[in-house]
Amino acid sequence: MEKHNKLVRDKIPELIEREGRKAKYHILSEEEYLAALDEKLLEEVEEYQEDKSLEEMADVLEVLYAICKARGYTEEELEVKRREKFIKRGGFEKKLFLEISE
Repeated sequence: MEKHNKLVRDKIPELIEREGRKAKYHILSEEEYLAALDEKLLEEVEEYQEDKSLEEMADVLEVLYAICKARGYTEEELEVKRREKFIKRGGFEKKLFLEISE
């Protein structure tokens, strides 16, 4: 028996059961879901930091999209906000590392 105790993608229980194993799970409350999403984001960022793969980047993005939806935003609103910040403050292309501000 493997213990997971974490938020998983929607099809994971189905995939486990297709393998002939049993999956025990429950549906989270909204409060629990938001907390689990925050934990999941940290987990996915750590996994990305370990192997820097495109797959792990996609996982981080999927969790961010889920957080947006759970907090009442759309992916489009997130992109608009990202663009607004990019226009106002720029991106990270210049690789600037600020040392001191006086």
